[in-house]
Amino acid sequence: MYIYLTSGTPDYMETVLKKYEKENMFILYGSESTVLLHETEKKTVFASPRKFEVIDSVNQIEQKGFFVFNNIPVADEGRPLFEQRFLSRSREIEKMPGFIAFRLLRPIKSEIYIVLTQWESKQAFDSWKESNSFAKAHSKPTPELGVKKQNIFNAASYVSTYSGKLPEKK
Repeated sequence: MYIYLTSGTPDYMETVLKKYEKENMFILYGSESTVLLHETEKKTVFASPRKFEVIDSVNQIEQKGFFVFNNIPVADEGRPLFEQRFLSRSREIEKMPGFIAFRLLRPIKSEIYIVLTQWESKQAFDSWKESNSFAKAHSKPTPELGVKKQNIFNAASYVSTYSGKLPEKK
């Protein structure tokens, strides 16, 4: 499975979404940009998207709620360790009230992995961030005795957030 991302104005993204309504696409509205997410086994209809392989998946993405993209730049040599850590995670997030879906996205032509989570609301995501499960999931692993600590990241991660519905105009 692959996820393709493209961005543009809300009006244009809505036009593309309507044109390809039979595709598994979702429009995500952010404060900085609007993103169209296409999840498929086939080729995308986008002209020049960012392409990711889905290497872990929980539940179906829905056109609603609050989306969080944790963008994590990972060094080439760190990819196996990064993926192994995520694939062997505790999965406590899946038990949180308001959790909808999860995707771990491996970049095809980039160094930036995306950890995508979908929530019923921003409040549900904030509750996750304040939970003991979040603290445990984000604690640094203790290196084994005699093993050199390896930095697998190329830069600091950053978070992008989106809404599954068009924000109301003020």
